[in-house]
Amino acid sequence: MAHFLCKLHIFFVANIALLLVGVLLVRDVWRPISDTLSGIIGIRLPWMPAIFALTLLFLLIGLFLVMQDITGIASGVLHTENTLATVGLVVVLILLNASVIPIVAKVGIIGYVPLVTQICRVFMRPRTDYVLPDPLRLADGTEVTDAAAWKEKRRPQILALFENEVYGRIPDRDIATEFSLASIENHALDGRAIRKQIVLSFRHGGKHVNLNVLMYFPAKSDRPVPAFVGLNFYGNHTIHADPGITMSNAWIDSERPFDDLEGGKIAQTRGSRATHWPVERILQRGYGLITMHYYDVDPDFDDGFQNGIHPLFYRQGQQRPDPDEWGSISAWAWGLSRIMDYLETDADIDQTRIAVMGHSRLGKAALWAGAQDERFAIVISNNSGCMGAALSRRRYGETIADITSMFPHWFCGSFKKYAGREDELAVDQHMLIALIAPRPVCIASADLDIWADPEGEFLSAMAASGVYRLFGKDGLAADKQPGLHTPVTSTIGYHIRKGKHRVTPYDWDRFMDFADIYLSMK
Repeated sequence: MAHFLCKLHIFFVANIALLLVGVLLVRDVWRPISDTLSGIIGIRLPWMPAIFALTLLFLLIGLFLVMQDITGIASGVLHTENTLATVGLVVVLILLNASVIPIVAKVGIIGYVPLVTQICRVFMRPRTDYVLPDPLRLADGTEVTDAAAWKEKRRPQILALFENEVYGRIPDRDIATEFSLASIENHALDGRAIRKQIVLSFRHGGKHVNLNVLMYFPAKSDRPVPAFVGLNFYGNHTIHADPGITMSNAWIDSERPFDDLEGGKIAQTRGSRATHWPVERILQRGYGLITMHYYDVDPDFDDGFQNGIHPLFYRQGQQRPDPDEWGSISAWAWGLSRIMDYLETDADIDQTRIAVMGHSRLGKAALWAGAQDERFAIVISNNSGCMGAALSRRRYGETIADITSMFPHWFCGSFKKYAGREDELAVDQHMLIALIAPRPVCIASADLDIWADPEGEFLSAMAASGVYRLFGKDGLAADKQPGLHTPVTSTIGYHIRKGKHRVTPYDWDRFMDFADIYLSMK
């Protein structure tokens, strides 16, 4: 028994030590340490890989102690029941601590913060001493007092900052473009919808990319109809069980939960994400739905930008984007605008009443698309978090250091220099929302989605309101975060629901309520 208690204390102390180290790492204590080390070895050490390394060390200690027991039994020093108790304890603690491992590769994909990190975050508080850059002050300090000065002077400044320092600018290339109708079904979904499938083709320098667009709109409604446009994560065929939807042949992400299905088994994924895309509900409300697999535009992994749309824009001999050129978020936003190009040619869709919507990383893309492309009448962000709607300077939930260490390909190459240095960035995300003014924007959060910082998303929306007031709009009509399921439907809309990191039928109902108000005004 004494032996078991000794092992228990060793594991308990080691586990608490790991958690305390995690607390230090996620707080500002880690940043000066990281800065010092990076100056010596030339590599910045973000906190999550550090916790990952410590976790592995802890597991090795556990295995070493188990091996000691096995050796003790073999020599007759220990009884079997002592080792079984120790092994049981080791297994439990390994499972607890190993839960940190997925965060290194999967936060934002599986949409939760693992156990160890959650415990660390309990002890973490958002920064309150930050100062936000003023969207209503020009680079030379001059105050912006009217809408004309915003449109002609300040808006271009902020747009250029996001282009050059965050998401990356799109190179100016003459890309051959062609739209073609792949199929049309006038009696889809038991006669309730018309389904179109469109191919957007792009060619340059001997390379080509096809974007496959899926469209549904009500069969028995006056046309043209308003519509929601959004990228999907898993392929067009996953948003509905409709057998007429062409199966996606886009790049396969090995981290997807059902990507181990091969050959005919891939058909099992048809309709697998239907709860995220309530097609019938949208049609019933009188809206069309237009979607495309985001992998068609740019596969979501760090391949040096050798696939997807980027190579079509390379100069002769260029192998990857320049440091200030576009990453994946900017590419996905570009894809949304190309869908808009097509919609301007389709008489069934009212191109003046299009809402662009996105969830998580695709919520970031939707905001960036809406900020650049003023043809989108409404912009909707769902749980977009860091470098989406949430303020970066709060350093709460996912931070710039986190996101650039796990997903560097999302941004331009120069953005990583702001890891741990948010205050040096000349913009924050309230300015991204402000770029959408005076058009309506809807920000949606979830109370358990700590990684996306729901309060930071609300504060960002509130900080953008001054720009909307230049246009005589109300901005965000709330001075504190509303309660659960209490939507704010001002020009900057906001709601927070109970639950995790996902888009739900409740969210869609609120988006359509918002669209009912503002698209009907057009």
